[in-house]
Amino acid sequence: MSQASSPQLTPVLLVLGDEELLVSRAVADAAARAKVVDPDTEVREFDASTLLPGELAGLLSPSLFGGNRVAVLRGGQDAKKDLVAVILDYVKAPDPDVTLVITHAGGAKGKAFADSLVKAGAEVVPAAKLSKHRDRVDFVTAEFRRLGGKCGNDAAEALIEAVGHDLRELAAACSQLVADTGGRVDVATIGRYYKGKAEVSGFTVSDAAVAGDVPAALEALRWALHAGVDPVPIADALADGVRTVARVASAGRGSAFQLASTLGMPAWKIEKAQRQARGWTPEGLVAAMQAAAVCNADVKGGAEDRGYALERTIMAFAAARQGGAK
Repeated sequence: MSQASSPQLTPVLLVLGDEELLVSRAVADAAARAKVVDPDTEVREFDASTLLPGELAGLLSPSLFGGNRVAVLRGGQDAKKDLVAVILDYVKAPDPDVTLVITHAGGAKGKAFADSLVKAGAEVVPAAKLSKHRDRVDFVTAEFRRLGGKCGNDAAEALIEAVGHDLRELAAACSQLVADTGGRVDVATIGRYYKGKAEVSGFTVSDAAVAGDVPAALEALRWALHAGVDPVPIADALADGVRTVARVASAGRGSAFQLASTLGMPAWKIEKAQRQARGWTPEGLVAAMQAAAVCNADVKGGAEDRGYALERTIMAFAAARQGGAK
């Protein structure tokens, strides 16, 4: 590798977060950048919990044979003190022919190590799980741009409703849509491609439950579980459905387009929530949100029968809508 190409490499990269797809991409991108500079770049991965300081020091030391190297240290939060000391000493004057990639879950464990790497000048790639719906919408629109396509927020919302919250599934769906459509995707496109899956999604269950249609909600739930839909996104959809109705109902009267900017939601979703809000009282919505919170905890906290927890929530929604829930 020529000295002129050395500055193109990132000496120390900290991938911070525990979203598997984002972590994998960050590591792959770092290796790809190094291979653009030098196609013969060697890429090796290590586990921070078992790697010995001497092994890492040998890997990071200047090579007699030259050439680029990418060293990936997985699970930086589990690195022991002696290994941390070697790394922090190394990052003060990293080898220009080496890209050191450290993945770190981003929690409290090993936080001092991550903070020290940031302070030392490591480039940070955020890879935290996307917990907010707005972040998932942004991920989908960015994914289409990355693939050379285009997708508005409304279409991104529709895709999330059809596919669910798993980033790998969303990324795969974006890739397939770009390949099949040439990259321009709207709500109608999502409807054509994912009608079958949407019919057994958590959002179908949620729509029926919020409308108070217990038989339809229970039937959709059984079909969804039979089709292999995980209970967690169904619980998320139930919670999102009643929260959306509560937000729209509390916003008062007005056209969906007028409320869209205020609520930060697409007009079509507001229109649907306005229809669903009929028949609900503020007290009933509060009771339903409490039931959704209990369901979320049961489904994610290891309830013995997660399907029953979802059925119980559908019944609680119906009771709350009728004013019978406490």
